[in-house]
Amino acid sequence: MNQQILSNKEKEKNYIERIVDIRRVSKVVKGGRRFSFSALVVVGDGISKIGFGLGKANEVPDAIRKGKEKAQKKFINISKYNETFPHRIIGTFGAGHVLIMPASVGTGIIAGSVMRSIFEALGISDVLAKSIGTSNPHNIVRATINGLKQMRTYSEKISILKESK
Repeated sequence: MNQQILSNKEKEKNYIERIVDIRRVSKVVKGGRRFSFSALVVVGDGISKIGFGLGKANEVPDAIRKGKEKAQKKFINISKYNETFPHRIIGTFGAGHVLIMPASVGTGIIAGSVMRSIFEALGISDVLAKSIGTSNPHNIVRATINGLKQMRTYSEKISILKESK
């Protein structure tokens, strides 16, 4: 049992956690305002898995912990080519649109802070990205993840075409 707990803690240490947004929200009740916090957290393994979660609690550390747990439950696999992406993609969610383009080696991450945190957690080091439309971090995260879900390598595209015939 102790070994299983240690292995879970070791696995957690390998994850890259980025806090995208922390907000103080209030609820108006009869006696006044009740304040709580929401934290948008992105967690990745630095190889090919990424997830995001929104945690809500009365204290900031609890909100971050809850967001991290939700992000780990919603991991998705992303196709990538070396340290960049195989092709250009446009991701959308609501009013948020993001344009993600592959870049040559040594370019670095040229993107806004929200998308930069996603790419760092995913282990991408060369990418060009631009957010168009909204500047809401929640919508940008969801648009970026939706775009990344559409990424396919050449071999994946070939296997999809063979299956459809």
